[in-house]
Amino acid sequence: MIRPSASQLAYAVLALGVVVSAPASAQSVPTIDTEDATLGSHDVGTGRIHPVLGLDVRNGDFARGDYDDDRADLDRLPVHAQIGLGAELHHDSEGKADTWLVVSSSNGFHSPAAYETTSPRAWYESNNLLAVVATPVRNLRAALVYTIKTSPNGVSDTTNEVSASFAYDAKHGIGALRPTFVATTRTKGSGGGYAQIAIGPRIALGQGESAASLIIPATVGFGFGGFYGTSSRDRLFASAGLGLTKSFTIGGAHLSANGRLLALVRDDRLARLSGPRGETGTVVPLATFGVSSAW
Repeated sequence: MIRPSASQLAYAVLALGVVVSAPASAQSVPTIDTEDATLGSHDVGTGRIHPVLGLDVRNGDFARGDYDDDRADLDRLPVHAQIGLGAELHHDSEGKADTWLVVSSSNGFHSPAAYETTSPRAWYESNNLLAVVATPVRNLRAALVYTIKTSPNGVSDTTNEVSASFAYDAKHGIGALRPTFVATTRTKGSGGGYAQIAIGPRIALGQGESAASLIIPATVGFGFGGFYGTSSRDRLFASAGLGLTKSFTIGGAHLSANGRLLALVRDDRLARLSGPRGETGTVVPLATFGVSSAW
């Protein structure tokens, strides 16, 4: 895997800041995290079909609190590339989209370890989903999601998941906390179920739509009935931290740059399940920097 130098990254960020402008008023399209089926959103322009692209770099790879093929260190720095599409299926009486079809693929790459011998060795993760998202009431989005998780280099088993996902976003009251909830079961792979609740309130760091925002994310996840493996029983984790996000526009593209630093806290058994090659710490620092764009 080619790693850009610090100076190259700094130059790219500086160049981005020079050419972008403040975002114009935009509608939003739902996005769905291929790891845990959490609902999010991305500003888009006009039209009914909205492509979404993303790229992020992490200090490790963990899914639902569990080790996912990369320890939390600076050794391999996995890179994930996302490509997706949001299609507007229906509009309300005011002409706003209230039902969408969402497809998304997230693919992880890293410098392969010695035991990753199957080609393509560096391509260790490919998560692909299909979802229908609707707005049953104002400010609430609900999704039915089917996700197929594969490992092109064979380091992980294939799993299929069905999830019900909800997100509530409003300017005041509980909506200002941006709560999300997900319930998941597997149709292929280990059994059991999984439930997750999270919040992500934002604090604007300036005036206007172009201002950066501070995010305060917090998540609690619970896997039960052997969701983390046949002998895992019921397992619990939580995470919290800080994030920073800023939006831009370049022509018709709506871009978002995001950084996030989290502390992942896991119960003892969930931490031990990651061994012996994985990350067995009960408290794990996780950092992510990403850029996404949509039209």
